[in-house]
Amino acid sequence: MSRRWDVALARFCCLWCIVLPTAGARAEGGMLNACRSEAVAIGKVRAITDGRSFVLEDGREIRLAGIEVPLPPSADEAGPRTEAALAARKALETVLADQTVELYHTAASVDRYGRTIALAYLVAHRARPSVAHEMLARGFARVSAHVGDRSCAEEFWAQERAARQAKLGLWSEPYYVILAADSGAELSAERGRFTVAEGKVWSVRESAGTIYINFGRRWAEALTVTISKHDEGAFAAAGVAPKRLEKRRVRVRGWIEERAGPRIGATRPEQIEIVESN
Repeated sequence: MSRRWDVALARFCCLWCIVLPTAGARAEGGMLNACRSEAVAIGKVRAITDGRSFVLEDGREIRLAGIEVPLPPSADEAGPRTEAALAARKALETVLADQTVELYHTAASVDRYGRTIALAYLVAHRARPSVAHEMLARGFARVSAHVGDRSCAEEFWAQERAARQAKLGLWSEPYYVILAADSGAELSAERGRFTVAEGKVWSVRESAGTIYINFGRRWAEALTVTISKHDEGAFAAAGVAPKRLEKRRVRVRGWIEERAGPRIGATRPEQIEIVESN
């Protein structure tokens, strides 16, 4: 890793020691408990796989729910993305090395690679802080497109927002920049990658059972977010009724597709965050 990531991780380690009691106090006060569900297991961490995955001593592979990190590089990769992935892995290792964690399942319990998807809390600390919360708060992870519910998403957003504003961790580099929703070329360059974009909604249209949230006049020049008509009720119940987003500034997260322009398919309300009203 480059020297700048060594510095960022040094800051992380220092802040981890200072912030952990504070995080515990928040949890005791109920401020960071919206993401908790029923505990399903306890285990000791044996190895860290990447910035959001680890292996327990009994061999179970765990992936932290609700967050995204830079993907592990291939053997011949180099550059900013590789450095970011290594920095995220090192940050998680700093938090989890030799720790015992309590796991809480989310709606999706296993991913396509057979890893258990769960929230993890540190057993050794009195308040049992959330590992995902701390990775977000230190700037080494972003909130995923699939968190679970709105209240949990709002907790995660708060941690991410504070780290972004303070330019902590990966937010100190262009890698984690929030892209402008009307920058079609930049968005298209992120095809296949998890991306966070922000902008004012130009129009909302519906056609053939799909709702199109457009951030520009021309699809090729700006982001389009698609929502199935079938899911409209769930978005409305969460306070993000698609047809009421027109002229509002919103933040969207998900994987960029290229279909006559950059697109994000939104299937969960927590993919859309209202930044300002019209």
